[in-house]
Amino acid sequence: MDLNQLRYFSKIVEHQSFTRAARDCLVSQPALSQQISKLEKELGQPLFERHGRKTQLTSVGQILYSRVQKILDQFEDLQRQISDDGKNGRIRISAIPTIAPYLLPEIIQRVASQFPLAQFEVSENTTNQLLDRLINGDVEVGLLAAPFPGKSLTPEHLLTEEILLALPIGHPLAEKSRILPKDLAKEPFVLLGDSHCLQNAIEAYCHSRNFQPIIYSKVEQLATLKSLVAIGKGISFVPQMAARKSREDHDTIVYRSLTGDKPFRKIALCYNPYRFQNQLLLNFLKAIREWIGNDVSSTADVDHAELATVEESGVSHVDEMSTANTLPR
Repeated sequence: MDLNQLRYFSKIVEHQSFTRAARDCLVSQPALSQQISKLEKELGQPLFERHGRKTQLTSVGQILYSRVQKILDQFEDLQRQISDDGKNGRIRISAIPTIAPYLLPEIIQRVASQFPLAQFEVSENTTNQLLDRLINGDVEVGLLAAPFPGKSLTPEHLLTEEILLALPIGHPLAEKSRILPKDLAKEPFVLLGDSHCLQNAIEAYCHSRNFQPIIYSKVEQLATLKSLVAIGKGISFVPQMAARKSREDHDTIVYRSLTGDKPFRKIALCYNPYRFQNQLLLNFLKAIREWIGNDVSSTADVDHAELATVEESGVSHVDEMSTANTLPR
């Protein structure tokens, strides 16, 4: 029994297919099948049953699979400890869809570039997928909104950003110097689907302000949401980072800050403290914190007097003055 055999076995279980597992492992299917046959011969028991095109585990295969991932994880941790020079290695970083397009490129450009010898793999996952991948060791670093569902991980607060009101150009509310939550009660909204944690934050805010948004439609992408707002199919709430990065909708959407208590969301940095953290990962996490500390401050530091000045002066587009204190420059 060797590690390659265990890796092949794990990939077959993951894909439920010898063909897809071989493709993932970058080997031919006959070579992969031969290694599995050797493993089965050594164990004296079959590991898989084939039902048409599907491959399922036997009872012995289930016992082996319950242990094999831990073995592979421990070996990977051992490799990382042995080759731990703080410069080389691989870091897999993932973010939820309402953060990934806006924050991940900044991190790769400004932080990951400080580690030219390291390999960085970037992905996008929903909150539950991301947490599962962190727990399983498939991802080392996660960026997501807090709080999140109960898992054995603790979020580290990274930054707090305001959630802005998005209005189509020419909307009556865009002309008001002050926009209160009660002004939104009869407006049709375009919102994200229930699977997005941003939607939970928006609903909680509306509930706390004693109004239920009238939902015109629900979509799965912020780009779709903003397109519908731009053509006048409703108003919405958009994270500040998404408004700041959206120069293409400058002539179609007005972003406004609500008067009084405003909706916010907290963005967390998350990693698995129960897995080995090599020096490269520690250095990378430290670099993210330093970048955030230098370029981003918490909402407590936002100059709301500036935002009020923007509102009262009638300036309706979010600009650098109203975003620089909370988002990466």
